[in-house]
Amino acid sequence: MTLRIFMAVAAGGAIGSMGRYLVSMQALKLFGTAFPWGTMSVNVIGSFIMGAVVELMTVKWNVSEEVRNLVLVGILGGFTTFSSFSLDFVRMMEKQQVTEAFIYLAGSIMIGVSALLAGFSLLRWVSS
Repeated sequence: MTLRIFMAVAAGGAIGSMGRYLVSMQALKLFGTAFPWGTMSVNVIGSFIMGAVVELMTVKWNVSEEVRNLVLVGILGGFTTFSSFSLDFVRMMEKQQVTEAFIYLAGSIMIGVSALLAGFSLLRWVSS
C-alpha cells in the first residue's frame, strides 16, 4: 500500500465517520431511541451509494486506485462497513458462489454477534 492510498483511506474514513454521526444523530432526533434507526439508515444509505458508485466506477468513470480507495474504503467504510459486506455478498452471488455467499452472510452475522457477546462476557468477567 502506498502512502497516497493510505492517506486517501484515512481522509475518507474521517469524512465517512462524520457522516455516520450526523445521520445517526438526525435519526435519533426524528425517531427516538426505541429502534436503532440511525444504524439502519446508514446501512441502507451506504449500501445504496456503494452499489451506485461501484457501477459508475465500473461502467462510466476511469478513476485512480487512490480515488477508488478514498470513496469505497475510506468514505463508505467510515460511514458503514455494511456497504462493503453487502457488496461482497452480491459479488459472490454474481459469480454463482451461492453456497459461499450464504455461508459468508450467516457466518458474518452469527460469528460477529457471538464475538460481541464474547467481548461483553470477557470484560464483565474481568471487571467483576
